[in-house]
Amino acid sequence: MVNMLILLAGFVTLIIGADKLVDGASALACKLGIPNIVIGLTIVAFGSSAPELVVNLFAAYNNNTEMVLGNVLGSNIFNVLATLGLCSIIYPLEVKTNTTWLEIPLSLLAALAMLIMANDVWLDRAPYNSISRSEGLMLLLFFAIFLVYNLKLARKSSPEEHVQTYNYTYLKATLFMLLGLAGLIIGGRLIVTSAVNIAQLFGLSERIIGLTVVSVGTSLPELATSLVAVRKRNVDLAIGNIVGSNIFNIFFILGLSTLANPLPVRTGTFLDIAVNLGAGMLLFLFIFTGRGRQLVRWEGTILFSMYIAYLILLINQE
Repeated sequence: MVNMLILLAGFVTLIIGADKLVDGASALACKLGIPNIVIGLTIVAFGSSAPELVVNLFAAYNNNTEMVLGNVLGSNIFNVLATLGLCSIIYPLEVKTNTTWLEIPLSLLAALAMLIMANDVWLDRAPYNSISRSEGLMLLLFFAIFLVYNLKLARKSSPEEHVQTYNYTYLKATLFMLLGLAGLIIGGRLIVTSAVNIAQLFGLSERIIGLTVVSVGTSLPELATSLVAVRKRNVDLAIGNIVGSNIFNIFFILGLSTLANPLPVRTGTFLDIAVNLGAGMLLFLFIFTGRGRQLVRWEGTILFSMYIAYLILLINQE
């Protein structure tokens, strides 16, 4: 019970820390005259992925490598099957051409790249499977290309998308940034420590804890953002937020985590990699079926049902 409370406190501290870091950094960037599109595509985007990033860096540093992969894969699976499934059940999701033709395929490419990088035994006849630092660097290069693409796309869009910033003083903005960073560090540390303790107490693997409790907790910002977007009928934002987050998770967060510590890939992880790839392929397929570029209620029901089935499979594995 104590570890569960510490885990909950870690999630609360982590999410509040990310929120305050974004508020402070956005206000400071606005005062320094940084364009609105740059703030939205860098500070706000990085802030929404900060929970996964901080937890993964702590886990990688502590050599809890199964939790690193579990958190990335679990977050991506949760984002597509649970979040998009639930959102499209509430209201059909429609996507723009650029999201359909480039960002969704790119998220599928990221999942496929992870499958290839993890298959050292099969592809290279290596003694064991792992994702190395050199492969992590390649993921970061892919991320740099994705970031440049987003910046170019945003500059062509009209009118410029508004990003809410606060009129803080330089001192207040800096203080919020420092407090937010402290919240991320403290929250990330609490989550990793308590999650490992819970896994040991209940005889669960770090992989299962990472795929379920940790990944769902760190994906709460994406879930909340998408649900609010659907409620406001801004449905393109809902699906764009999820697809962008999944690209961030593999190219940036996994790439950076691998630099901190190369990641051995256990046999059971290939199920999660396959489910992640299958979820991406299913999303791509659904977009081109039915009523044009839409994710409708019956498709969302299938996605959400698949997530429940996946959780049951994980429990039975243990």
